[in-house]
Amino acid sequence: MTEKEAEEKNEQIVENRELNIFEALIPIIALIGMLAYNVFVFGDDALSGSNQFILLLGAAVAAIVGFFNKTSFELMMEEVAQNIKSTAGAILILLLVGALAGTWLVSGIIPTMIYYGMQILSPSIFLAACVVICAVISVATGSSWTTSATVGIALIGIANALGISLGMTAGAILSGAYFGDKLSPLSDTTNLAPAMAGTDLFTHIQYMLYTTVPSITVTLIVFIIIGLNIETTGPADSSAILASIDEAFTITPWLFIVPALVIFLIIKKTPPLIALLAGTLLGGIAALIVQPEIVAGLGGSSVLSLESGYKGIMNAITVDTAIETTNTNLNDLFASSGMAGMLGTIWLIICAMTFGGVMDAIGALARISRFMLGLFDSVFGLFASTVATCIGLNATASDQYLAIVVPGKMYAKAYRDKGLAPENLSRTLEDSGTVTSVLVPYNTCGAYQSGVLGVSVADYFVYAIFNWLSPFMTLIFAAFRIKIRSLAEAGKQ
Repeated sequence: MTEKEAEEKNEQIVENRELNIFEALIPIIALIGMLAYNVFVFGDDALSGSNQFILLLGAAVAAIVGFFNKTSFELMMEEVAQNIKSTAGAILILLLVGALAGTWLVSGIIPTMIYYGMQILSPSIFLAACVVICAVISVATGSSWTTSATVGIALIGIANALGISLGMTAGAILSGAYFGDKLSPLSDTTNLAPAMAGTDLFTHIQYMLYTTVPSITVTLIVFIIIGLNIETTGPADSSAILASIDEAFTITPWLFIVPALVIFLIIKKTPPLIALLAGTLLGGIAALIVQPEIVAGLGGSSVLSLESGYKGIMNAITVDTAIETTNTNLNDLFASSGMAGMLGTIWLIICAMTFGGVMDAIGALARISRFMLGLFDSVFGLFASTVATCIGLNATASDQYLAIVVPGKMYAKAYRDKGLAPENLSRTLEDSGTVTSVLVPYNTCGAYQSGVLGVSVADYFVYAIFNWLSPFMTLIFAAFRIKIRSLAEAGKQ
């Protein structure tokens, strides 16, 4: 997102000066109460549909508040439409991720990654290795989403085969992916935060290192300790699993060409939609060449033909597919839902954007932000208010971009008035806005990551150590005035 686009998006934030803080909080309190009861009743099944409807009920409560404060229904629908429009790219990416997962399964790419990964990544180093691998890929690509959709899926498969907790694995994947996303100059949020705060990209990245490196270091230490004490349910001897994979698929290192090409495209700044579409098509071609019997079987034939090949690849892309092996433990692993499997996540995003759009239209988001700004007068209080606002917007507006744009524009003057350099603000926006978005189940990031990795936010929340530690780290630095640069110091640089 460019600075101009970010400013245009910020202009859409509506201020309703008739709305007081208690009225602004009514929809949030109602939403939290309804979600809590819904999760209590449905448990892990809450995301199957009931939470989505609760978000719409929350939007209805916000709309009622808006009606009493003279906000027109047309304005609410306009803001909802703008919110949903802003997620169009994310929705298309989700669909293509489902398609890519399907062709990468039937082509043997994911099984090949698991096959070789099981021989290299032992349980004792696996979680720490997940952090490092995903961090490197995310720095190179600038995208935590792409990292999860490629190597993240493979690492989840390896963890499943090794008997390692999928919640732990997803937490390690996301910790590494968001570390890389924060520091990569190719990342949209890494460019957006300094644009909102009023500093330049590389000053922002350099200044983020002060809080980001300690956070990722603590994360790695924790995962190393967990790895050394981990108990797995997977067999000590993996030869049986490897033999089953080898029997079901043609395993060859040549299949790594496809993911390598996709990563190369992203490094060359190819738009993610194009890169994922290319990966899907290349996976389909690889499936026809390397796994013709599997493709024919999915197409309802014992012999590969033009019709069975086309049907088999299209089934892999769009609907549920499963590859049977001689090992029952692997059968759930080698199953994909294609594009259809992403529809639940898309449904969740649309409902979340509806709630956020109505909250924006009635002026609740702006009113809550102004209230937070007025709570504190000290330097630490300013940082704490920024952190709380970013996290609050991730939970209410359900969008990490709004969690960066709104506080960025709102707090920029306050930081200047305190004599603080703008990089203090840009770093805090990333430490609390970017990384915590994945911890909210109905946020676009939380919905995406849980959908792609197949692990609920509740299961990986505790283990996404880097993500929830980052806002605490920035507050610790603010409390002890560590690396808090003043405007005078910045002028000397």
